[in-house]
Amino acid sequence: MKKLLFALILVVSVTAACFAEKISDIQQTDSWIYLYNENGKRYKTMSASSVGEILGWSSSFFVSQKGGWIYLHDSDGKRYKTMSASSVGDVIGVAGNTFTSRKGGWIYTYDASGKRINTRSAH
Repeated sequence: MKKLLFALILVVSVTAACFAEKISDIQQTDSWIYLYNENGKRYKTMSASSVGEILGWSSSFFVSQKGGWIYLHDSDGKRYKTMSASSVGDVIGVAGNTFTSRKGGWIYTYDASGKRINTRSAH
């Protein structure tokens, strides 16, 4: 019974992931943030006051900053990770399943879950 329940949960999770929208563009105004899919269709509208400033995005997630906090959002706009901007530094790029920041003389690479995966000198 446990194996059957696990298999059912796995199938539902994989199916849901297949139907998740992919971000192709994000537009931000003073009041609103609009997410667009790979067909150019707007599929999500969010309040800019709750999200903050968009720093970058890939097809599966985006990074925003509001005050002293960095937020990671999935492609549906749901916030799933909060990080201190003072520990992350300035986000300089988002690509694939990673984002990169600069803090002092260092460049940090994080995966989409917010885990630091590399550190190198900024030269």
